[in-house]
Amino acid sequence: MSDDDRLRLFHLPFSFMLPQRVASERGYFADEGLDAELVERERSDVEWKYIPAEERLTDDYGIDVYPICKWESLKRTWEMGDGRVVAKGTFADQPYSVFTRRDDITDPSDLAGVPVGINERTGQEYTAMRALEEHMAPEAVELVHHGMPTDRLQALDDGEVDAVILIEPHSTLAERLGFERVLEFENHMGIVGGEGLDRETFAGFMRAFGRAVGEINAHPDRYREAYLSMLRSEEDEAPELFAGIDLDAVEAELSVPEYDVPQLATGDELDEHLRWMQRRELVDDDADIDAIVADGGE
Repeated sequence: MSDDDRLRLFHLPFSFMLPQRVASERGYFADEGLDAELVERERSDVEWKYIPAEERLTDDYGIDVYPICKWESLKRTWEMGDGRVVAKGTFADQPYSVFTRRDDITDPSDLAGVPVGINERTGQEYTAMRALEEHMAPEAVELVHHGMPTDRLQALDDGEVDAVILIEPHSTLAERLGFERVLEFENHMGIVGGEGLDRETFAGFMRAFGRAVGEINAHPDRYREAYLSMLRSEEDEAPELFAGIDLDAVEAELSVPEYDVPQLATGDELDEHLRWMQRRELVDDDADIDAIVADGGE
C-alpha cells in the first residue's frame, strides 16, 4: 500500500477496464473500506503505451495494483521486479481481431510471413504470437510495432502495413473502413500487485470489482456512454482517419460487452505460459514462477 494508506490503482482507458472505473465512481471500493485512487495518464501524453516500459509502476509511480496482458505480467514482474501477479482473466467478452487490407488474405494461415501490426511491450505481441502459431509455424509469425490502436488502424488505412490487431471499439471502426477480419482470439489480462498489497485489501478490491461487473452486466445501457468515451477521445488523435466516418453510426453498432470477474492467479496455471515464453526465448531460463505469482496477494 502507498504511504498514505490509499489504494493506488493504475487505470487504463480501454473498454475492458470499465468495471474498475464503475467501482470507483459508485463507491464500491469505499464500501469495502478502501480509499481507492485511480491513477491515469492523459492520452495526449502517451505516444507508445500507457504502462511505461522502462519504469516500475509499483516504485516509480507508487502503484498498488495494475492491469496488463497476462504474458507481459510474467515478463515484467520477473525482469523488472515490478510487483507480483495476483489475478488473471479475460475481463470482458472482447476478443482481439486481425484485420487486413489484402484480398488474398482470407484465412489465418495466409498471414504466414505477413507483417502484422501490434503495439510492442504491451503483451499484445505474446497473445498474438500464441494465436497465430495455431495456424502457422512459429518462425512464420512476423509482428511489427505500429503503436496505439488508432495508430495501427491509421497505418493499415495508409497502406504502411497489410494487417493489424485491434480490439473493440476499434474493430467496428475497422469494419466501417472496409477492412476484413480474418482471425479472432481472446484477450488475456493479468493483475499485478505491489509488495505492500495484503490479502485482505486485495480481497476487498476483488469484491468491489466483481460488484461493478454485476452492475454493468445487469444494466449495460447505463454504461454505454462511458464505454464509448475512448472512441470519441481518439478522434482528436487521428482526425484524418475519422474524417470519412460517421461516428454516430459506428457507435450505434456497438453494444456494451459482457464483463467477467478476474480469477486469482495460481502458479500451476501460469507456469505453462511461462515455459512457453522460455521456449520462445522471451523470458530467461532462470525465471521462477514462485517468484512471479503471489497467489492472491501477500
